[in-house]
Amino acid sequence: MTKPPNRRAKINDVALAAGVAIKTVSRVLNNEPNVREETRTRVLEIVKKLNYHPSLSARSLAGRRSYLIGLIYENPSANYIVDVLHGARARCREGRFQLLSHQVIGRSDELERDVLGLVDQTHLDGLIVTAPLSESVELIKTLDRRAIPFVRIAPNEFEHESPYADMDDEGAAREMTEYLIGLGHRRIGFIIGHPDHIASSQRLRGFKAAMAAHGLEIEQELVKQGYFVFESGLEAARELLSTSAPPTAIFASNDDMAAGVLMAAHELDIDVPADLSVAGFDDTYIARTVWPRLTTVHQPTYDLAYTATNLLLEMLETGEIPKPARLAHRLVCRESTAPARSAKSTARPKIESVANQG
Repeated sequence: MTKPPNRRAKINDVALAAGVAIKTVSRVLNNEPNVREETRTRVLEIVKKLNYHPSLSARSLAGRRSYLIGLIYENPSANYIVDVLHGARARCREGRFQLLSHQVIGRSDELERDVLGLVDQTHLDGLIVTAPLSESVELIKTLDRRAIPFVRIAPNEFEHESPYADMDDEGAAREMTEYLIGLGHRRIGFIIGHPDHIASSQRLRGFKAAMAAHGLEIEQELVKQGYFVFESGLEAARELLSTSAPPTAIFASNDDMAAGVLMAAHELDIDVPADLSVAGFDDTYIARTVWPRLTTVHQPTYDLAYTATNLLLEMLETGEIPKPARLAHRLVCRESTAPARSAKSTARPKIESVANQG
């Protein structure tokens, strides 16, 4: 049996063609147990033949779920958020869930009302909480009180049983600083990320640890506050490069700010990398489109979101809390860094964690 022309196939069309009950079709589509393999195969063949796509509302009624996952974010870097959304959406698509992204503003009672309003209006099955929201103790406690399943991306040190996916921000920043020191740079400027993000302090700690390990003094005039946006990197770099003894390298806590450093160098007619090396963090799209292309820390943003979503779906499926996941980073060397002028005759250091990539 085939469906009439110009009409979207319905679940009863599949059931009739497969010779089974509608409930059996629903079990097959929801990948539930207690269905004979022969029956499952026949139903899936009919689904493909009729090009049947179950409606979200029908699946919700059958499975007592909304099949909606929410992703909430409050991050000023558009490049970062794009990678997060792509990673989460890919895993949701595989699990036949829909992803609803929602930007929130504020870190107080207004934030909690916003998030709870989203949950109540959409009946989400669970939430993916991105940084810096993942660092909000108040929000976490609110979600706990409402018994809303959630996972966090890049959480803070607040101990909580919810699963999460993260990377070693401090270790990555230390490696990048070590790399710049290995190129012969001694006066290294550092631009801190947004003060509300735990990653900002972690990356600053990594920078300080590497400098201390090499007995290098950290001059306060070479450390500037940024906010993870291009404009803050531009302003910080203007200040750094206008000092009486400017740095020979600047390490910005994300790629957006590092792009601002490049702009400041162009304004002041400073050659990058001959007179100034510039490094970023994240390895977002902008790192590969500015010139010179940025040497940066590759943060596995897509994979972090994909992994966090996978943890949430696993928790919804089993009812158990999966173990957190820490993903690896790597350094990516491009054209924005070079040996300091005093070290031009010295070969580039070999660092195993550094990967030359386009």
